[in-house]
Amino acid sequence: MELLKKLYKFSNSWTGTIIIVLLVIFFVAQAFVIPSGSMKKSLLVGDHLFVKKYKYGIPVPYLPWLEIPVFPDLKGNGHLFEGERPKRGDIVVFRYPLNPKIHYVKRNVAVGGDRLLYTEDALYLRPHEGDAFIKQNYEKDMIVEIGGELWVKDPYKKKFPNIQYIDEGDGSAYMLMARAYLNNGIDMEPVYVKELSNDSNLPFNAFYKEVEKDRFYMIGDNRNNSNDSRFWGSVEYKYIVGQPWIIYFSWDDNYRIRWNRIGKTIGSLESKIYE
Repeated sequence: MELLKKLYKFSNSWTGTIIIVLLVIFFVAQAFVIPSGSMKKSLLVGDHLFVKKYKYGIPVPYLPWLEIPVFPDLKGNGHLFEGERPKRGDIVVFRYPLNPKIHYVKRNVAVGGDRLLYTEDALYLRPHEGDAFIKQNYEKDMIVEIGGELWVKDPYKKKFPNIQYIDEGDGSAYMLMARAYLNNGIDMEPVYVKELSNDSNLPFNAFYKEVEKDRFYMIGDNRNNSNDSRFWGSVEYKYIVGQPWIIYFSWDDNYRIRWNRIGKTIGSLESKIYE
């Protein structure tokens, strides 16, 4: 009883409050604001949410805003304790590999060993588990045969209907990828697939990628307006921070509060069409 009184008194002090807040931020949940429209309409610009930090293990804690690590990365994998890896379809918060001080949020569309084909208006997935796994886990009308193998067309669009291929001024991501590849190179390789249509004058009709071991391919739900793995590569486990959890506040570009989103879990929002 005496110990509980001391802990209660300590927690009500400035020092105790700061320590408790930091422990929560380091190991339990951290606030995050959606900065761009790359996950629209699953997540919107102006959504303020908590990130579940322990979902994929315990990442090495950083001081908020300063982004200075509190502990050394002894295991070299960015985590104090390893946990489960992101699954296909998970929305994940991670550190941008080209600048780890910046946090990104995208959907994990493929894991190590998976293969991808990206076209003008569709994403094709070949899970590394093979044909039997595909037949068992995906609906028949989603399965296509390419090169004598089974692939899944748009494997996440039925479950997460807010995934979209809408141009917002800069053209489709496919054409942006084509120009980027011809100029500087991107992460995916252009290929010609006879089973797929070719509506452009380009000598290829898809981009191909086989994801490296223990890495994750992160693509925004707003497919034509997202800076993601298609351009700069897959994400290593060491950059994984956590999973979006619940929206505690939301407002639009005109600072009007979106009351219908506050208090909603991410899972409840991504499975319903949001207008």
